[in-house]
Amino acid sequence: MPSSDLVIRGRQVALSGEVAPASVHIREGRIVAITAFEDIPTDCEIVEAAKDSIVMPGLVDTHVLINEPGRMEWEGFATATRAAAAGGVTTIVDMPLNCIPATTTSEALRAKLAVTRGKLWVDVGFWGGVVPGNTGELAALWNDGVVGFKCFLVHSGVDEFPNVTEAILRETMPELARMGATLIVHAELPGPIEDACCRSLESDESSQANQSYETFLRSRPRAAENEAVALMIRLSRETGCRIHIVHHSSADALGMLRQAKAQGALLTVETCPHYLHFAAEDIGDGATEFKCCPPIRERENREQLWGALRDGIIDMVVSDHSPCPPEMKLPEQGDFMNAWGGISSLQLRLPVMWTAASTRGFTITQLAEWLCAAPARQIGLAQKKGSIGVGCDGDLVIWNPDRKFQVAPELIHHRHKLTPYAGEVLRGVVEKTFLRGQMVYEGGEFSEPHGSLLFRNS
Repeated sequence: MPSSDLVIRGRQVALSGEVAPASVHIREGRIVAITAFEDIPTDCEIVEAAKDSIVMPGLVDTHVLINEPGRMEWEGFATATRAAAAGGVTTIVDMPLNCIPATTTSEALRAKLAVTRGKLWVDVGFWGGVVPGNTGELAALWNDGVVGFKCFLVHSGVDEFPNVTEAILRETMPELARMGATLIVHAELPGPIEDACCRSLESDESSQANQSYETFLRSRPRAAENEAVALMIRLSRETGCRIHIVHHSSADALGMLRQAKAQGALLTVETCPHYLHFAAEDIGDGATEFKCCPPIRERENREQLWGALRDGIIDMVVSDHSPCPPEMKLPEQGDFMNAWGGISSLQLRLPVMWTAASTRGFTITQLAEWLCAAPARQIGLAQKKGSIGVGCDGDLVIWNPDRKFQVAPELIHHRHKLTPYAGEVLRGVVEKTFLRGQMVYEGGEFSEPHGSLLFRNS
């Protein structure tokens, strides 16, 4: 038996393809052996999960907006990574926008790296950005270690990260294909949105129209996503560039995604907990904490997304943690059309998903695939993150799938506490989180920050 610094064992350990009793042996931050539950040494620390608790790989969240530097009043590395640790997340990847400067040059990436020192409770990687005019910067960012590149097909919400057009994509995507880099895409086209907004203005000019969730939902029609997905599949085929569709919400596009995957497209797809948990019919007027783009859609749409997860059309579920100061949600006015769009849920992804998945008959093994293994593969870090396997980092979460809790502000560790999950009763309580064999979170308490910067092929 290999020498170990720490053994974490449990009666329910989420290994590749099964949940079984096991002992996970960790030495110098790496998993060095997985043995039977009874096979433990006598000369190292033993952490034993409770009988009813699950030992699972640390979650990987590849869609997090941290906003530092430049907009620390929205979020920051310290608060975001503490929230991650409290949610069993051991690896996050920061999006290239809502920070100032946006991560569209090597200089901007260096500015971001400089502000992380002493602030990381979990490991953090970085996406680069594709914007008009920065094609010449992409190779340098790739060499600096970003895990891939993000673009918007519609206005991003911040002027320092403008959207791209098909002409710009035709310039950029061959360069990304040459490098072997993935392009992740906010897939909504502006044309259908502009048309829908014009029709809405013509049909309803009342002062209360903007407080209606239905008004907002009509303003971001499924057609905007459907047409964007079709465009990206076509351009991927033409250029050989691997693409990933972020925060997918339109069930209408699932058929073309299924077909594209069956034909071997270089394509992966994510959705988010809020699209799988909430339904448009249940969102009240003025409840702007639910606003996000694309929007939370109807109940029948939600159930089709669950089917797509089951069938592998959607590969993973990530948070799209997109925080802002509460006043930007315009809670007093309840104005959906002018409130900031984004949902804060970095800490809650595991219990939200288990609450919804378990009622539909999904398993812990499927959950670990969606929340851990698939996101790690997406960013090329499957050899060290997202699985409990020999050679992987000793990133583990111990959580109880049966315990319930009610979401309340005092439990939330990201900077702002406003979330549409407030008051929800969820199943799945995170008990302990380990990063490379070091316990970073236990029962509401945190260790010193032990997180590291992650770079492509590191």
